[in-house]
Formats: sequence, structure tokens, C-alpha cells
Amino acid sequence: MTEQPQKPPKRKLRWEATPRKIPAHPYRDSAILYAILAGIVVGVTALTGGNMRTALILAPLLFVVATGYSWWRWRERERQAARDDQ
Repeated sequence: MTEQPQKPPKRKLRWEATPRKIPAHPYRDSAILYAILAGIVVGVTALTGGNMRTALILAPLLFVVATGYSWWRWRERERQAARDDQ
């Protein structure tokens, strides 16, 4: 029987990322970003001759959902930071 040469063990590289700090106005910034994106959706729909009724219904709906999710995540992050500080 011939023995196969053993392979060296695989190493996993792990980089510790520096923690991101919370911006000065995360809630306002999130709302502004998603309002701009909703405006882009409506603008592209208008420029391409799409269904404006659908765009004017979906864009605000997407704005509310995305902003709500973002605000929930910011709140969770703030709570986690408060727990870590204690």
C-alpha cells in the first residue's frame, strides 16, 4: 500500500472589523435616503412611460416599509450598545 502525503491543515482567516459607530442622525438620514429612492422610482416610471398609478402607490409603501425596518434596526443597535456599555 502506498501512503498519500498528508496535506497541511487548512487555516481560516478571520479579520476583526472595527465596529461602525452610529451616525449623528441615523433616523433622519434613513428617512431622507429612502425618500430619495422612492422619488427615483417615481421619476424612472414617469420617464419610461410606466404605470404612474402603480408607482404612486408602491413608492410610498416601499418608503414606509424600508424606513420602518431601518429605524427598527437602528433602535436594536442602540439597545445593544447600551447593553454592552453596562
